[in-house]
Amino acid sequence: MKTKTTLLILALVTSLVLPRLIADEKDKLNGAKCLVAAKNAAKADKSVEYRGAKIYFCCENCPKAYAKDKAKFATKANHQLTLTGQAKQEKCPLSGEAIDKDQTVDVAGVKVSFCCGNCKGKAEKAEGDAKLELAFADTAFDKGFKVEKKK
Repeated sequence: MKTKTTLLILALVTSLVLPRLIADEKDKLNGAKCLVAAKNAAKADKSVEYRGAKIYFCCENCPKAYAKDKAKFATKANHQLTLTGQAKQEKCPLSGEAIDKDQTVDVAGVKVSFCCGNCKGKAEKAEGDAKLELAFADTAFDKGFKVEKKK
């Protein structure tokens, strides 16, 4: 009788807690897509280390494809770090100067601030992958963003 009661309580607790944990993991990814298979949602349990943080993929094969040509995926990886809140903007990604919060452009779901109207204008004129490159290529990312230290 005690065993059945214990199992029932354990099942009840699991059914209440597990969905919450899964939801928290999905929220952490903030709608991020796989770096390799961009149409697929990234999964929290399919990750690799990058710049002292984690980048996420949709399956076990995508990290292998990423490892073969990391430079090809660097811009998307930098974007994903920012989208998932692991990197924060500190300066203008084009000039490295202090940012003006009024000079902001949405770049693939991330609000990116610039130092002036000229830098903002460059970002506004760019489209698609060119806009992503402008804000999140390695050089721009190094100028403007900092990966948050894990706590």
